[in-house]
Amino acid sequence: MKGKALLILSLLTSIIILISCNKETTKPQATVYFNGKIITMEGDNPTYVEALVTRNGKIEFTGNSDQAMEKAGMGHKMINLKGKTMLPGFIDGHSHFANFSAQAIGAQILPPPDAGAKDIPSIISILKEWNTEENRALTGWIFGTGFDDSVIEEKRFPTKEDLDKVTTEHPVMIIHISNHFAVLNSKGLELLGITEDTKNPEGGIIRRMPNSQEPNGVLEELAAIPHMLKALTPKSDEALLKFMKAGQDLALYYGYTTAQEGRAMEQHELLATFADKNFWKIDIVSYIDYSFQDLMKSKWNKKEYENHYRIGGLKLTLDGSPQGRTAWRTKPYLLAPHNAAPNYLGYPAIPKDEDVLAIYENAFKNNWQILTHANGDAAMDQMIRTMSKAAKKYGNEDRRNVLIHGQYVRDDQLDSLKKLNVIASLYPLHTFYWGDWHQEIIGGELGEKISPVKTALNKGLKVTIHSDAPVALPNLMRVVWTAVERTSRSGKVIGENERLTPYEALQAITSWSAYQHFEEDTKGSLTAGKLADLVILNENPLTVEPSKIKDIVVLETIKEGESIYKRE
Repeated sequence: MKGKALLILSLLTSIIILISCNKETTKPQATVYFNGKIITMEGDNPTYVEALVTRNGKIEFTGNSDQAMEKAGMGHKMINLKGKTMLPGFIDGHSHFANFSAQAIGAQILPPPDAGAKDIPSIISILKEWNTEENRALTGWIFGTGFDDSVIEEKRFPTKEDLDKVTTEHPVMIIHISNHFAVLNSKGLELLGITEDTKNPEGGIIRRMPNSQEPNGVLEELAAIPHMLKALTPKSDEALLKFMKAGQDLALYYGYTTAQEGRAMEQHELLATFADKNFWKIDIVSYIDYSFQDLMKSKWNKKEYENHYRIGGLKLTLDGSPQGRTAWRTKPYLLAPHNAAPNYLGYPAIPKDEDVLAIYENAFKNNWQILTHANGDAAMDQMIRTMSKAAKKYGNEDRRNVLIHGQYVRDDQLDSLKKLNVIASLYPLHTFYWGDWHQEIIGGELGEKISPVKTALNKGLKVTIHSDAPVALPNLMRVVWTAVERTSRSGKVIGENERLTPYEALQAITSWSAYQHFEEDTKGSLTAGKLADLVILNENPLTVEPSKIKDIVVLETIKEGESIYKRE
């Protein structure tokens, strides 16, 4: 009997071990990252850990290697970082994801160092080269984004006469680097029905030929923006798929794991349609243009993502572009644009305060987060006047409303924004691209204070920084570099006292940006329980020479534990 009992006990033990082994093998496999500079982005100072464990799309553990191995258990995967740097996946404070595709596919008319459009002849040459039957078939237009009149040698906008040198047979549209202007050739104007009898829309201007009402091809603000989609909308399902893939690939290349569509109109339906097809590899949060508020009734308006997509709130635009001199100021520009009236101040997008107030009140009443584009101080005065009334009426709860850009924000306005609990998503990228130009158009003293991120921080505001892509390339390492160095194209330091530390600049595209998007519990730091959204960089932004931060590249982008981009 004793031998039989031992046999039974042995069999039971074997069964228990077998069950345990089966449980171990069916548990999702862990991945252990080690031997790198793993920066958690937790807290106010840099913290490094030896290893990070991910499982089932989330971070399971960060800490020393021995504990990581124990936590990972049997059958885990080991990834040797070989001294490279790991950070949380990047979250841009503000961009226009739906337009990444046009930047990726269209004619590359950005000025150096991003592309080769240094003057009007080079713009014409690039457009001619892009003008193929295959490319025209994409949208029916010849198009490019990113030309910059403040940088090209002629220091002026191209006109329809310039673009007619590309072709008069097919329509041409080029979009200014600010995304607030477009230039069309004669065929493009004809297709859009813009003639000498076409009146300027409210909040926009159709520029004219000298001593004439004939359009010269340049469209400003709301004369341009509604027409841009005509040149950028794919004509076939095949072209649409090509656009969406190119845009997403560009985001992955620069380490985005969450992207923002910062002014969605028709773009929302496009992004939602692709979400229904489970196409997106990264999270995309849209902010609906105030003129399309009915879209806020959509099922996509929620805090949780569905197939990596959701609506986050509203977008309100109160003025234009500072480098394009359509930002609305309280003091005249020193250098006014073409044919501008004396003492030109720029102009509002929505002239009447009561109209702006109605938009804020509707957002506050519905508890919608609202992003407000304002660059000139007059526009920010209007924002503060009207938002203060809405807050007084409906309370000032945690809506995390955001000022977008704020290039010419005054110190007293930062104080007012702090009282309104507004997050300042500022734009230090301007210090490189247009820092010299700002000093010409508004003066050196004011030009030093553009995008005053450090002052905002010191006053207690929550801040983020952003690319505003496709205004510039969605290169967040260049965004971090500009926030740290604040160096212009000419090498001049623009506002030394407004420099961020490298760690602060990284916080502004990780943990602080996660907070802006109500996602601080799931993203923004390498913390156990959060999503395994990660990037691997070839260098450590905290230890390289600040001037070299801009040259750091993304080696790998990982979304919820899955590698979705790896540099060849």
